[in-house]
Amino acid sequence: MPVVHVHIWKGISEERIKEIIEGITQVFVNIGIPHQAVEVIIHEIPKSHWGIEGKPATESRKDAKPPS
Repeated sequence: MPVVHVHIWKGISEERIKEIIEGITQVFVNIGIPHQAVEVIIHEIPKSHWGIEGKPATESRKDAKPPS
């Protein structure tokens, strides 16, 4: 049974989270794995706790906003 961990910035809407889960599950279904065998775990991480280029993402990616 595949378990997929997705790390994203905090702030994605519940609707988008649902789309992510459905989309990832569909990828596995497309290669013959039953949908009930697929688990997707979403880890939401604040931008201030995500480091890029030696800085928190709140500084290095000031313009990046999660889709709503």
